[in-house]
Amino acid sequence: MKRIGLLTSGGDAPGMNCAIRAVVRTAIYHGLEVMGIDRGYAGLVDGAARQMDARSVGGIMNRGGTMLRTARCEEFKTPEGRARAAENIRRFLIEGLIVIGGDGTYRGATELAKEHNVACVGVPGTIDNDIGGTDYTIGFDTAINTALDAIDKIRDTAASHDRLFVVEVMGRGVGFIALSVGVAGGAEEILVPETPTDIDAMCRRLELGRKAGKTSSIVVVAEGDETGGAVKVGRDIRRKTHFTDVRVCVLGHLQRGGAPTAYDRIMASRLGSEAVTALLRGEKDVMVAVEKGDVFTRPMSDSWNLKKELNPHLLDLAKKLTV
Repeated sequence: MKRIGLLTSGGDAPGMNCAIRAVVRTAIYHGLEVMGIDRGYAGLVDGAARQMDARSVGGIMNRGGTMLRTARCEEFKTPEGRARAAENIRRFLIEGLIVIGGDGTYRGATELAKEHNVACVGVPGTIDNDIGGTDYTIGFDTAINTALDAIDKIRDTAASHDRLFVVEVMGRGVGFIALSVGVAGGAEEILVPETPTDIDAMCRRLELGRKAGKTSSIVVVAEGDETGGAVKVGRDIRRKTHFTDVRVCVLGHLQRGGAPTAYDRIMASRLGSEAVTALLRGEKDVMVAVEKGDVFTRPMSDSWNLKKELNPHLLDLAKKLTV
């Protein structure tokens, strides 16, 4: 193997640049050339690629987002689009492709591998931490710390004005961010898609807390929760309780940006480097995964075949601490 390709796809995540740097410099260490593909699969279809060297990834570890940029690509979802991508892979003499992204990125890589025999290795990069088969995805730690910083600030205002705040965090259809942030931020209620929410019971608990002397409260809601989001939850609380000063804050995409934490930088570096090593071992259609601190590879299809569950112990802890 002499040359590999590298792209980032789907939503950006803090730490992607660290993974890019690790891929490029590990490849160069082993005598490989690296072609960086701009704008993910869209760039692969369009043939937008450039050679990268060690200096091209200097000074990027502290930057959020992805220097290779990313884009959604409907054309790549078609056989014709993937054929164009494969043609460009051959044109650029790319012998292995590393893709950094989430579930959709992995599915696209698997189709490319199946239809055109492209050796693909996936690196998990999404703040949602929702990829099966790995304990951790790049960007998750930064996202929860960003959300926690915001909630700490909101708590100051809530306490000063005797207010109840409903804070919505990202996570698509899973509650990993909401649960972690809720426990770390001392939220009175944490609403996640994985467990049913009884709004009436929640309102009763909030009222009991108020009667017991709580003057302010924080309710954390995952964006994919069945309740319909923070705005609706806020309206329900106003309608069903005696809380008159209920405010809603949707944190949104600020959780996706910013400098990655030390943990994300280290994990992204480990995962990116291992992806290159996997290609050199001759592996294909695999993803790099983390389990109990160890980094290894497993079939890329595990990312959607293995359902990732919320930590039951953390769920139980959240119930005990939100009294």
